[in-house]
Amino acid sequence: MTHLSRSSRLLIQTTVTVLLFLFLPSLAVGQTPRNRAAGPVEEEPLFHEYRGVQIGWLADDVRKKLGTPANKDDEQDYYVFGDKETAQFVYDKTTHKVITISVDFMTGATGVPTPQQVFGSDVEAKADGSRYKMVRYPKAGYWITYNRTSGEAPMISITLQKLPGQ
Repeated sequence: MTHLSRSSRLLIQTTVTVLLFLFLPSLAVGQTPRNRAAGPVEEEPLFHEYRGVQIGWLADDVRKKLGTPANKDDEQDYYVFGDKETAQFVYDKTTHKVITISVDFMTGATGVPTPQQVFGSDVEAKADGSRYKMVRYPKAGYWITYNRTSGEAPMISITLQKLPGQ
């Protein structure tokens, strides 16, 4: 079994997160339930915070709530909560408010939110065991994705991101 150094894991996790931010929005199709007669149904998200932090919080308030990040920058903070849980908070350049929360749970992490806790229903597994779902919540002003990788040691990523123009 190969063990990666902390900096290697951080680089891999940051790379995965950046790739998710770049490619998932272009691949995803809005999944807001629709009633053809009444138009879109705007639900309230079940999952609206991570460790008490929500979209729209100021960077200083995030740091007060969660402590000193492993990597700190004007535009993002990266937190490591043990070997099996990390989180990235991306901030708007001008307002310094949270626009993205991305959390990664490695195999064996405790307290990992289930799809039911995130969306109120299960997410169907693909043939390889992976799972993916994205739902937009226009009233709340953000979208949420749930992504579980395939394999013997899957990683679960949950991302909340502010909708453009919100």
